[in-house]
Order: sequence, then structure tokens, then C-alpha cells
Amino acid sequence: MPSEENIDNSEEEVMNQYRPRRSSQLKVDIGGLPDEDSHVNVMCFDLVYFTRPAQFIILSAGVFFFYLLYGYFQELIFTLPGFGGYGWYLTLIQFFYYTIFGQIEMLLRGYTRKVPLKIYTSLAITTVATMGFSNASLGYLNYPTQVIFKSCKLIPVLIGGIFLQGKRYGLLDFVAAGLMCIGLILFTLADSQLSPSFDMTGVLMISLALVADAIIGNVQEKTMKQYTASNAEIVLYSYAIGFVYLFLLVAVFTDIASAIHYCSYYPKETYGYAFIFSVTGYLGIQIVLGLVRQFGAFLAVTVTTFRKAFSIVLSFLIFSKPFTYHYLYSGALVLAGIYINMYAKDKDNACLKACQKLLCRIRRFVYIPRIQFHQEKPRTALNV
Repeated sequence: MPSEENIDNSEEEVMNQYRPRRSSQLKVDIGGLPDEDSHVNVMCFDLVYFTRPAQFIILSAGVFFFYLLYGYFQELIFTLPGFGGYGWYLTLIQFFYYTIFGQIEMLLRGYTRKVPLKIYTSLAITTVATMGFSNASLGYLNYPTQVIFKSCKLIPVLIGGIFLQGKRYGLLDFVAAGLMCIGLILFTLADSQLSPSFDMTGVLMISLALVADAIIGNVQEKTMKQYTASNAEIVLYSYAIGFVYLFLLVAVFTDIASAIHYCSYYPKETYGYAFIFSVTGYLGIQIVLGLVRQFGAFLAVTVTTFRKAFSIVLSFLIFSKPFTYHYLYSGALVLAGIYINMYAKDKDNACLKACQKLLCRIRRFVYIPRIQFHQEKPRTALNV
């Protein structure tokens, strides 16, 4: 993942100076940004001419739009009768699409490979595990339960940091992980009692996907920093090599002929929906990276967390499934753990301080002081 940029949040002019690059183009330099990052490129569009609030609104709307479509079509595919056992074949299709998208972006932007292939051979393994177990778990779990689990990446990161790297964490990190664990347990228990499709196999799969996701994030960040690799390069070679791994895995350990035969009966609902949720997932990744780069990780996590909460609400509204109030407080515990974790990482974040001030003002506005009425004593000659 790209490193966070230190962006000046004070109100100043968006354009400091104009320096021509060519006879027909102008380069716009934004105050607070280094020269090499003076352009805000998202999906081949440059948002540098918009104000910062407008950039945030556009990026946030993009996150909601693409990822809500991604979640909708992903869950819609698994509502097909008998599709629950073909999650790994769906992942194979998704890897194929991502490889095509990455190659197209590399060609359009004129990028070349900078990272040695041997690094991608190991990175592809964790990529296959993350996507494969995550998709396959939907055959055994409700979509809201999967989303809740995927929101708790801190837990394997914390455990791996302690035992593998000997890191030390603060009290708030353990409090956040504890709240996430309690919320996950309560949410899973509620789902096991209500959902007819609940299976502990799904819990195991999404847990393995969570561990692989925690590993892949660290490896990607280290690779991009060491070799200054682009996002398109990481995506292309990770998913291209992963496609080869996954094809061998699906061909040997699953009934790929049965999966192909099944999808031939529902080409629109399988290959078509998979194409849509692959496109939206790929574009959503680009927008989230742009949001992190321009506004920092805390604000990006805030937007993506609200998106996940909205996805869960839509999942209950669109796809009929049982509901219990246990989902509410267990999800709230996970949400509290996420924000305690972000607070522990970046206590001086300007956005965090602004949220604290807003909450303080709301508390003052809502708080109604107790008014005591004292009965006035009658005025007499003694107390005049």
C-alpha cells in the first residue's frame, strides 16, 4: 500500500503557480503536496482542479458506488441454486478478469515491471488464499457475517506482529482487538442460531482469508516501497501468477468440469455478474488508494467502514434473511474496535480532532441541565 502523504489542511489557495509542461498543457502545483504528487489521478481522471472538499466527496461517492455494486453482485451470484460449492471457480474467473484489467492499465499508463518475478511467485500465494477463501466462505456464511470478519484484520496483524516480528503494542491496540473478538463471537453466535446456511467451515475459511490478507498487506507495502512499483504492476503480476496457481488447484482438487457445466446453464448470472463485480472491485481499489493518498488512512477507514455498514443494511433489505438485535450491538463492538485502533495509530490526526470537537458540540447541544426552582421567601421586615 502507498505511504500516507502529509497534506496541509489549512485553507489556502488550491493553485500556487502554473508551470507549462507542453505548449498545450499546464501543470498545477498544490500547496502542501510534493512536486511528484501534484496531480490527483484516479482511474485516468485528474481531480486536481477540484477543491479538496469536492475531491473528498467524489472519492467517497466512488467508494460507496463501486463497492456496493461489488457486494451486491457477489452475494447475488451465491443466491443461485447449487452455486455454493463453486466459490473457488468463481475466484478463478475473478483472477482472469483482474489480470486483463491490470494489463490494460499497464499499457495505457506505459508502466514496466520493476519487481523481480520471484517476489510475485510468493505474493501470488497469499493473494490466492485471500480471494479464494473469502469467496468460498459465502457458500457457508451470510454476507453480513463475512463483512464483519473482513473488518477485523487487526487481530491476525497483532498476533503475527507479536510472535513473528517481536513487536510491542500499546494498551489501546489490545482493547481494540478484544472488542473485535467479542463482537465477532457474538455476531457469529447470532448467525449460527438464525442462518439456515451457517457452517463452521465458512468461519474457518474467512479466518484463513483474514490471516492471508494481513500478510499480503505487509508484503505489498514493502514491495512498493523497495521497488517503487505501481499499483497496476502489483495487481497484474500477483493475479496473473495467482491465476496459474489457482487453475492447477481447481483442476486437481475440485470438479472443474462440473463447475464449467453449471456455469454454461447460467452464463449471464455467473460469468456476467462475475465480470461486473470484478470491474467494480478493481475500480474500487483504485479509488480507495486515491483516498488514502490524498486524505490519510483514518479518513479512508472511516469512509470504508460506513460503506461496510451500509452494505450490511442493504444485504438485509434486498436479500431476505433473518434478523436479530444481537447483530446490532455485536457490530457496534467491532466498529468501536476499529476506531480505537485508528485512534491508537494516529492520535494527532486533524480529522480525528475535528470528529472529537463535533461530538463534544453535539453532547453540549443535547445535554439539558437540571433546573432547580427555589421558592422565594415572603418579604418581611426582618429580611428586607
